[in-house]
Amino acid sequence: MPYIDHPIFGLKLFSNVEASTLKRRSFFPLATGGASCAAAYATPRAPTQSSRKIRVGQIGVAHGHATKLSVYRDSKDYEVVGVVEVNPQLRQKSENHPAFRGLAWMSLEQLLNQNELDAVLIETSPRECLSVAEQCMQAGKHIHLDKPAGESLSHFERVLQIAESKSLLVQMGYMYRYNPAVMLLRAILADGWLGDIFEIHAVMSKVLSPADRQSQAKFKGGMMFELGCHLIDLVVSLVGEPQKIAAYPQHASAKKDDLVDNMLAVFEYPKALATVKSSAQEVEGFSRRHLVVCGSEGTFHIQPLDNPSVRLALSKARGEYKAGYQEVSLPAYTRYIEDAADMAQIIRGEKTSDFSYQHDLQVQRTVLRASGLAI
Repeated sequence: MPYIDHPIFGLKLFSNVEASTLKRRSFFPLATGGASCAAAYATPRAPTQSSRKIRVGQIGVAHGHATKLSVYRDSKDYEVVGVVEVNPQLRQKSENHPAFRGLAWMSLEQLLNQNELDAVLIETSPRECLSVAEQCMQAGKHIHLDKPAGESLSHFERVLQIAESKSLLVQMGYMYRYNPAVMLLRAILADGWLGDIFEIHAVMSKVLSPADRQSQAKFKGGMMFELGCHLIDLVVSLVGEPQKIAAYPQHASAKKDDLVDNMLAVFEYPKALATVKSSAQEVEGFSRRHLVVCGSEGTFHIQPLDNPSVRLALSKARGEYKAGYQEVSLPAYTRYIEDAADMAQIIRGEKTSDFSYQHDLQVQRTVLRASGLAI
């Protein structure tokens, strides 16, 4: 399948995609606007020898996605050397989980001083993640930084500047980047089949337990900060950073806590509007998680996002697709497997990152604004 460069979206993708055989490909999301990180992409200083496994460790188990370490343990690309957790209660709770069982527990200094350590997964609370990320950057390690990128935009920008100066990877833990439905959407956009984009809808919600509500209430950004950030990463990669953002934070639950649990953000572009919605009380919310992109020549509807299924409407036949609505079958999707594989390729010098430092800065700036927070 030939590769094409799309003049509007700045993507590099293959055309004439067959959904039944869709595979992960390298692409380059739109990066616009001024930022000190420019439009650079992470490129390792020197390739890691492919004859050995990439040595990786994890700092923190507080994050809800911390058990993704099992993906790296199962991968032929990686050797997991150890885990850091300074909170004794969290460590005790996690030690017997299959993702961590049998691994060495150590201090941060011990991990960063491990022989030939290549990369670190940062799975702390968002409140601690940037200070940890900066220490890893200063130690010359590539990082996978789970979402969202902390509460301080200036601190995150400093982390990215250090990464750029040292040619280190900062891979964000946004879990839909290599979703096969999202990859198909990017290819169809690159081919121009949807025409001019004028509307995007995105929803990501679930029911939070009382304990999780209490934990998330510590963050003023509420559910947009916690869940909506995944959707914002997608929207910014598709149509760029919005010119204007209207945030509508709300506590809608009868529960007497401080969680901003019902949130909407409206993004304004010169000729398009996007809405992002996230709540903490939607029954069967996983099943309704969706992304809809509407253009002058077609509509692309992914639902649910976690087990992707696509409905595609086209104004006329395109490639193997007919005019009108149709269901598109996709391969099964397991979170983080493709992200881990991508990180391995980048560290080995086989490719550059698909996401620039500038893109990640734009996403974080948009996350904070959409959460109603000052930047």
